[in-house]
Amino acid sequence: MFSFFKKDKAPASVETPENDQTAAAAEPDKPTEKKGWLSRLKDGLARTREQLGGQISSLFSRYGKIDEDLYEELETILLTSDVGVEATQALLDALRKEVRKHKLEQAEELKDALQNVLTELLAPLEQPLVITQQRPFVIMLAGVNGAGKTTTIGKLAKLFQSQGLSVLLAAGDTFRAAAREQLAVWGERNNVTVISQEGGDSAAVIFDAINAARARNIDIVLADTAGRLPTQLHLMEEIKKVKRVIQKADPGAPHEVLLVLDANTGQNAITQVKAFDDALQVTGLVLTKLDGTAKGGVIAGIAKARPIPIRYIGVGEGMDDLRPFAAKDFVNALFTVD
Repeated sequence: MFSFFKKDKAPASVETPENDQTAAAAEPDKPTEKKGWLSRLKDGLARTREQLGGQISSLFSRYGKIDEDLYEELETILLTSDVGVEATQALLDALRKEVRKHKLEQAEELKDALQNVLTELLAPLEQPLVITQQRPFVIMLAGVNGAGKTTTIGKLAKLFQSQGLSVLLAAGDTFRAAAREQLAVWGERNNVTVISQEGGDSAAVIFDAINAARARNIDIVLADTAGRLPTQLHLMEEIKKVKRVIQKADPGAPHEVLLVLDANTGQNAITQVKAFDDALQVTGLVLTKLDGTAKGGVIAGIAKARPIPIRYIGVGEGMDDLRPFAAKDFVNALFTVD
């Protein structure tokens, strides 16, 4: 039996599942200016900045002239910061071209040049999600266990509501009871309907959610799916089936397939991107937990290996800490030293 969760008014306090840290976190005041977000972005990238930006700044200050030893040390820093082999080589090649083009000689001059080439590498990923006129606009979320799909759904629901859009949540992770409970909490907090089913078929839950959204004139359906590893081939086949069933409910759906990635996984995130993209034709990425890792350099690896747009990045536990990816802001936050 399907269950429908709907509250007339979001409660001031909701008991949250223990493993949903974001739902449990107090909602921060929203920044009134872009400066507020940039400050939080910088704070959220502190560990990556220490690993990547800090080491690079120290490297450039230790060298006087630009030479091969400097390039070799820079290569090591990039590789140990999870930038990846392909992206590291691309960045070094571009940096050498900048040095020749502008006749740079001093090591300190490389900092701005490196920021420029890194921004250029990441720029193609800066493509914000556009909600088109299709109604309901169906967003399917996928990813491995623990990547943060359910929390991301809650944050996206709040974000879309702030844009004046109505939202319905589909609890398509029928394998994990906690996932349904978490979505119920998010539904209560955001005052949106959650369609759920104990056990059963994920595709059927999402199919019914789309039909319910159509009947209620809902703008957006956020469809959760069970976490799975790319190596679990039978589960990858199953998620392909989920997408096919969604297309039966609406031939144009899903209108967006978001892959949620935990930044802590480093280079393994690239493997996930390739596998899920091959299975689902992923249209956008959400990179979560950047505030808890020194492996944020993996964004560069993704840009080189499989440049799928990064729709959102998460740099904190607050409701307002999921924002559209902006390449220049990201790079500036990496290299800005207190």
